[in-house]
Amino acid sequence: MTSQWKYQVRFDVSDSTTAESVRRELRDPVLAPLFDVLAEHRAAPKCQFDAFAEYVAAAEERGVENYPLYEWTKATIADPAKKEKYLKSFTLYVDEREIYAKEIADALEAGLQPLATSGLIARISKYDTNPANNPQPPQRTSDQG
Repeated sequence: MTSQWKYQVRFDVSDSTTAESVRRELRDPVLAPLFDVLAEHRAAPKCQFDAFAEYVAAAEERGVENYPLYEWTKATIADPAKKEKYLKSFTLYVDEREIYAKEIADALEAGLQPLATSGLIARISKYDTNPANNPQPPQRTSDQG
């Protein structure tokens, strides 16, 4: 039976130099095992910080009232400690999709596991779209008169 939920895999790296190489998809020989696994699964990394910055830019261009996470996201990318954290965190898109079937996420996670064991990546996370497992957007605190 196929799960009703979609999934997403993310990974973190431990240092800024590695993060910058992944962000730029530089073919550093040290990162070859990572990019080989990603290619095998038709996956591409998207830096969380870059995704947040794009969200803020889109909100500011199109009207922040249509972007419920705008205030939180803008504050997050402005915070130096959070910026450092999210520059090292990557969401994996598979076939240009942000979420995908559990079987795809499981295979991708399994492919990445040896890289976590070897220390090339610091952490792997798998998320699902089940609202019960995910925090809900924060309530807006400003008057919306």
